[in-house]
Amino acid sequence: MVLDTPRLSIFPLTYEQLLLYVQPGHVLEKSLQLNVGGRTVSPALQEAFEQSIMPVVADTSKNYLFSTLWTVVLKTENTMVGDLCFQGEPNENGEIEIGYGTYDHFQNMGYMTEAVGALVRWGLGQERVLAVVAETNADNIPSQKILKNNGFHCLGQAGEILKWRKEKG
Repeated sequence: MVLDTPRLSIFPLTYEQLLLYVQPGHVLEKSLQLNVGGRTVSPALQEAFEQSIMPVVADTSKNYLFSTLWTVVLKTENTMVGDLCFQGEPNENGEIEIGYGTYDHFQNMGYMTEAVGALVRWGLGQERVLAVVAETNADNIPSQKILKNNGFHCLGQAGEILKWRKEKG
């Protein structure tokens, strides 16, 4: 499955591709026939892979599309510019939480706004999904702008965290 926008291709990584994602030497990009960009795996992302992403994606009783990384490829450069994910299947209220990040070299170019829009449209198109939620740090203005540009509404603040929501329909 591929979600296409004017500038981007966004697609979910399989379990096997996730294993390549964390290997050094840009093994994933080579396997996908992409140009090598500035992707790095932070310690926090490595921990998320080990603690939550890999075990859930490996569980064939769950829909992996709600737990895997979706990679964002800039068509003109054939290179990865960022990643997105949902943090699990819809909860009892029909909510899914989205997270995202743009690689440093590609920030402030609108790529993540475009990618979040595509993935949110896909998510809200799923039968059990009634809303997409997100959290941002109160001082992360670029991330807040991405959500505002995609029709999210700020629900309020808890400490340093702003909570956001976009409902179906």
